[in-house]
Amino acid sequence: MVTESATLAEARRIAASVPDPELPMLTIGDLGILRGVSVTAERVTVSLTPTYSGCPALAEMRRDVAARLAKAGFSHVEVRTVLSPPWSTDLISADGRSKLAAAGLAPPRSLPRADGPVPLTLFASGPPVACPRCGSADTTVTAAFSGTACKDLRRCRACGEPFEHVKEV
Repeated sequence: MVTESATLAEARRIAASVPDPELPMLTIGDLGILRGVSVTAERVTVSLTPTYSGCPALAEMRRDVAARLAKAGFSHVEVRTVLSPPWSTDLISADGRSKLAAAGLAPPRSLPRADGPVPLTLFASGPPVACPRCGSADTTVTAAFSGTACKDLRRCRACGEPFEHVKEV
């Protein structure tokens, strides 16, 4: 017999396993944008919080979540967008941070947070970012933006390798 809690756990597992289109080494579970899953007799409801309100990948993630749950036999799926509380890079799991580093991207630093509005700095600031290849903190920013607005491009002065860094939000 399948219990409601087993069904909920399966729906959560399926939703959490959807890869992020812009950072495919991470799932939406790793990234921390999967905010909730609920199951009733009639439907599965999934709540996602985009990394920022204009995230172009949100529509694709919503379609992927719905399609994977439908394929698993959940006939009525609703995927909601939840903007509050806002997403921050603190929500990236430890496993997600390890996956970023293994893929050659410097994970975001954990920064102290204050209550109130979330400041967004699109240009490099703060303490040094360690090179994901050699670990040196002797790195420099070469471009404020990389393949997406949420990343910047850096170069390690110690090993000479360029790398992307996921900006802190």
